[in-house]
Amino acid sequence: MTEAIPQFLRERIQSIPAPDPRWRSVAQNHLDHLTKPVGSLGVLESIAVQMAAIFKGEMPTEFRKAAYVFAADHGVVAEGVSLYPAEVTAQMVRNFAEGGAAINVLCRAHGCKLTVVDAGVSGDLSGMAGVEHRKVRMGSRNMAREAAMTEEELAAALEVGTLLADRAHADRQNLVALGEMGIGNTTSASAITAMLTGCPATEVTGSGTGLNEDGRRHKAFTIERAIGLHFGLRAESASAAEILRRVGGLEIAAMTGFYLAGAAHGMALVCDGFISTSAAAIATQLAPNVKAYLFAGHRSEEPGHRRLLEWIDLQPILQLHMRLGEGSGAVLAMPVLESAAALYREMATFASAGVSQAQ
Repeated sequence: MTEAIPQFLRERIQSIPAPDPRWRSVAQNHLDHLTKPVGSLGVLESIAVQMAAIFKGEMPTEFRKAAYVFAADHGVVAEGVSLYPAEVTAQMVRNFAEGGAAINVLCRAHGCKLTVVDAGVSGDLSGMAGVEHRKVRMGSRNMAREAAMTEEELAAALEVGTLLADRAHADRQNLVALGEMGIGNTTSASAITAMLTGCPATEVTGSGTGLNEDGRRHKAFTIERAIGLHFGLRAESASAAEILRRVGGLEIAAMTGFYLAGAAHGMALVCDGFISTSAAAIATQLAPNVKAYLFAGHRSEEPGHRRLLEWIDLQPILQLHMRLGEGSGAVLAMPVLESAAALYREMATFASAGVSQAQ
């Protein structure tokens, strides 16, 4: 199978540095000398160590937080895999633009700048204010019948994400949440998860927007059919780029591009739920160094999300039984990340506070 990754992205991938392990060692030593029992801050300490490595020992005193919601439609909706019609994607983008969705509320509550991106919504949104108009095409193709994207469309969608990551870097945004909106996109995420992890589609396919058990089984069967159509007996040798092109989506590809370019720029990148994490999983396959820049905002109720997090080896910060998407779980996790950084920066050491250490 062809590799499908454009040359401009290959150069980005090669430029992603692995954080220097010395910064992790320095950070852990600092934490162990703060006025607390060693390890008593639990997961907050591992977060602080990772952030110290990302920012090369210079823990930011202020985070410039941002959330990017990538929207696109999926042709596979024609197979009856969703309770909601495709036009809901465009309607929800309008809701985002007007400030009425959950992600708008959470971004306002936590001082996070929101950018809504039309990467491939099936509808003309060109006159809609408050939206980044980056449409590649009117939704992906039906992956159960043909490849979701051509190589040219995949390249264009990946470039959408890289260009927005470049702009985020220029705006000095350093803590970024990635989310999505797209009716049918849990079908693509489940197909990606099945391909990457080797799990049967039935194990990684959930109810999405609320399917009953018969609907869920039909959705899993549709995914199995799509995988058989595109990969047959060659599934184990499929490249990440071909998996993305054949059974992914335009918004998933755009997020993949953002993860790759964001890591190259040294950002702390917060994955949201299942779909956002499927893009992160593809990115880590293309560039293993990306993992060092990733945080899992939460673990969603979609069964495939747990499998993906285990496969990437990411520990979710929150577990709130959510399955909304939009970047909601990622933005909710940001105060925890900020708290870990503040504790690292501001707590006194035993020496500076004149407190006796444990014997």
